[in-house]
Amino acid sequence: MRLDCRSERVSDIETIGDIPVDQPKSAPEDRAENGPFDEAEASPVRPYVDLGGVKILPREGLHLRLEIEEESKRVVAIGLDYANSTLQVQPFAAPRSSGLWHEIRDQISDQIAKQGGTTTLREGPFGPELLAQIPVASATATPGTTRLARFIGVDGPRWFLRGVIAGEGAVNADAAAAVEDLFRSIVVVRGTTPMPPRDLIPLRMPANPAGDTTTGV
Repeated sequence: MRLDCRSERVSDIETIGDIPVDQPKSAPEDRAENGPFDEAEASPVRPYVDLGGVKILPREGLHLRLEIEEESKRVVAIGLDYANSTLQVQPFAAPRSSGLWHEIRDQISDQIAKQGGTTTLREGPFGPELLAQIPVASATATPGTTRLARFIGVDGPRWFLRGVIAGEGAVNADAAAAVEDLFRSIVVVRGTTPMPPRDLIPLRMPANPAGDTTTGV
């Protein structure tokens, strides 16, 4: 695994606003056994990379990026490059007994529609997910160019984990399976500090960001 601590500007679709929280939780029936995991469910002996709100399990060919907000300089997302795909993950605080994903999907759809894109709701391996066609905002892009992305979400105990899959993982079954397995392996560290629902669980650089964590390229 390669670790890259370069700053990057995150996409506009990165925040969760004030929304109702009285929806049931949305998660695979085997989430506790096969992930994404709560810290209390994770193996204590596995060699995770500790990024604060999430822990990532190193694997061959994985390139990890910290996505940093320009103004505040805080880490606001984790970018994972794997299997010719990108997976952006963000952990959020959530209520103990209700979920966030049902309402957040509507919010994401509205945001993409305002950008001129479209979304399709479908059933995926983690439950309902959004397949989105997002306009490419670039001076060099041909007008009307879009990129395909999958928005996935899992409600856990007092947390919600959102993922955005792009690249081959959005269109190719084999790449999708590899990225989905990567998402499954993530551990969310909610902590005991009181947090309002929908607040981003703090992320941070690993203890040794300059170290060589390469297990394969």
